[in-house]
Amino acid sequence: MATTKLSPEFINYTMYDYDEDYESELCNKTSIMPFQAIFTPVFFPIVVILSLFGNILVLVILVKYENLKSLTNTFILNLAVSDLLFTAGLPFWAHYHMHGWTLGEPACKIVSFIFYVGFYSSGFLLILMTAHRYVAVMNPLSDIVSTEGLHSVVASVIIWVVSILVASPAFIFTEVQDSSYCVYANSYWSLWGIYQQNVLFILTLLVFIFCYTQIVYRLLRPTAQRRRNKTIKLIFILMVVFFVGWVPYNIVIFLRSQYLWPQTEVSSGMLAKNCEIYKRLDYALYISEVFAFSHCCLNPVFYVFVGVKFKTHLKKMLKNWGRKNNSIRSRQNRNTITSMMNGEEFSM
Repeated sequence: MATTKLSPEFINYTMYDYDEDYESELCNKTSIMPFQAIFTPVFFPIVVILSLFGNILVLVILVKYENLKSLTNTFILNLAVSDLLFTAGLPFWAHYHMHGWTLGEPACKIVSFIFYVGFYSSGFLLILMTAHRYVAVMNPLSDIVSTEGLHSVVASVIIWVVSILVASPAFIFTEVQDSSYCVYANSYWSLWGIYQQNVLFILTLLVFIFCYTQIVYRLLRPTAQRRRNKTIKLIFILMVVFFVGWVPYNIVIFLRSQYLWPQTEVSSGMLAKNCEIYKRLDYALYISEVFAFSHCCLNPVFYVFVGVKFKTHLKKMLKNWGRKNNSIRSRQNRNTITSMMNGEEFSM
């Protein structure tokens, strides 16, 4: 019976004195493969298709109908681009989960880098959009609310420069190990990558809780606008989606990180126990990724299309598209009738 070794993140950084065959038999992870083979092809294509459709539609509406110089629209445009970058990496990770990394080390570095640039830029943008929404509600006359032009360009440049810098270790320090694993070169950078994600999550969580709590408190005042109930419901949905999406994922990757720290002495019983826990965390990781990675296709829904303005633009675009199709059909019908009357239909 074939056996599957522990991934390099676990093997290389858990020190023990057993030979490779014993280690493989002790931690047989073949039971995870059927789960991956069923789970990955179903989940990843759905997320990729929905994300491409939603985010490209956002870009089309922004370019066609909106003022791209405003800070709000700049954030939305950058979020759509960020989600598309994140989405671009998902097909490669789907292939990786099913077949191991077979695309070579340069592709490993590039795909990891693009994936994490999309991941971190999306997180930074959600923080800034939440803070901007907080200022708009708490102090609607603030200059930040109506900022546009050069300030929007500067904000975009800063977001992408910071995201590229934060994601750069994924390009520099990833490599292909054992001919099938696209991972960080050593335990230090593996831990750095995990804790960096955890820190971004905690920062985003704190901003979300503070800003949206203050916004809800403000909207509950008797002097608030009539549409406050709808706004409060939207904020509640945003918070629930964020918690469900990112809390399990961050807990799982944090727990997995505990097995990357060097352990000088590990008994066979402890190694077997660690392996069993790690296999359970593998299952938990695949499931939690469903909710976390779905954020790239949910962002357009919650941050764009729930707004009255964007829904109006979408309806207008669909109406124009329907009119064009009807115009094309009527023109084709007239040409067909003319051709039939002239005898062209029978001469072909």
